[in-house]
Amino acid sequence: MKFILGGYCLIILIGTLLLSLPIAARDGGCTPVTDCLFTATSATCVTGLVRYDTYTHWTMFGQLVILGMIQVGGIGFMTVAIMILVLSGRRIGLGQRSLMQNSISAPQIGGIVRMTKFIALGTFAVEGLGAALLAFDFIPRFGAAKGIYFSAFHAVSAFCNAGFDLMGGTTGEFSSLTGLEGNVYVNLVLVSLIFVGGLGFFVWRDLVQKRGKFRKLALQSKMVLSISVCLVLLGALALFLTERQHGMMAGLPLKNQILSGLFQSVSARTAGFNSSDLAALTEPGVFLMVCLMLIGGSTGSTAGGIKTTTFWVLCVSISATFRRKKNIEAFGRRMEEGITRTASCVFMTYLLLIVGATVVISALEELPVLTVLFEATSAMATTGLTLGITPGLGMTSKLILTFLMLCGRVGSITMLLAFSSDKKAAGSRLPLEKVQVG
Repeated sequence: MKFILGGYCLIILIGTLLLSLPIAARDGGCTPVTDCLFTATSATCVTGLVRYDTYTHWTMFGQLVILGMIQVGGIGFMTVAIMILVLSGRRIGLGQRSLMQNSISAPQIGGIVRMTKFIALGTFAVEGLGAALLAFDFIPRFGAAKGIYFSAFHAVSAFCNAGFDLMGGTTGEFSSLTGLEGNVYVNLVLVSLIFVGGLGFFVWRDLVQKRGKFRKLALQSKMVLSISVCLVLLGALALFLTERQHGMMAGLPLKNQILSGLFQSVSARTAGFNSSDLAALTEPGVFLMVCLMLIGGSTGSTAGGIKTTTFWVLCVSISATFRRKKNIEAFGRRMEEGITRTASCVFMTYLLLIVGATVVISALEELPVLTVLFEATSAMATTGLTLGITPGLGMTSKLILTFLMLCGRVGSITMLLAFSSDKKAAGSRLPLEKVQVG
């Protein structure tokens, strides 16, 4: 666990040094180290929160550094490391296989190298297809060279759920994809890339092996697909109902309202793009987006959040308690004992860190709690959506968000185990006494 955390920290350090070089900034000066650290962490943790507009501040060198960190952070640095070893012909040891298993949350250590190859090939294939599809719109819009570059950048950013964009020079700084709000084609391509990236590598493989037959899929795949589709549809409907009259969709044609609701519902888990002005969100809309960001994508994917399976387990656990059932069940299968405790640990860790950061930043910056809660959740869930306050935050607040982004990408359990003792806990011999809860 310490090695995984150290690996991400090393990538962030290298990215910080590269971004601090004069060649990385358009004005030829050295960007402040704290801002470089924030940007490098956001890119490596595929978050998307930025201090500077990616296109107008960074040169192509800086943008490519950011893109490289997005790619490594999206598929995991251990995946990249294993692929380098495979290509060099070196033998993959048991320790390296175990690290890879922990890095991508693999259910077992067997077949981990084959899985690594599948992840790499699948990632590049989907990103390549996404870039080719975007090129049909971007090349006529920006010209051949710029159109191809923009297509590749946004395809990687969308698939890795990173949320970095290059539209600042076209539609204004920090505008994200608001200039493409009514573009059905581009919106649907990006939504597809985000959704596929957030499903998880093991769901892909299961779908390929079972030829897409839902009935034959593993329990986790069924859970991921079911909850993902439900969250997208319910989130889109809820945003449409809360925002169409007085929120971010007010005054838009019906087609754009539906498209905006769908895009933001998908992007909130956890891509970080926005096709509408989030500053116009109503308070119910802000809170709804916070909930979607907190849930995030799926285990073993490019997305963050507590993960869809964690959310499912917590919901099913509540249902089982009401029905006085001892076991947690779904789709005719019984889940292993202790899974509820793990899910509760993940949820409470996220909740405590987000609430703690919200209180501190709100006090330091004298900002509304709900606005800061949105930003803190976006950082911890590695989403990257913002209400516009991040660029103006002070150093302490930036460092707090940087820590949240790192925790969110590495994973709350991994982070806790990295700082815990390696000694296995012995069984308790203390007297047993019942405690009433609820």
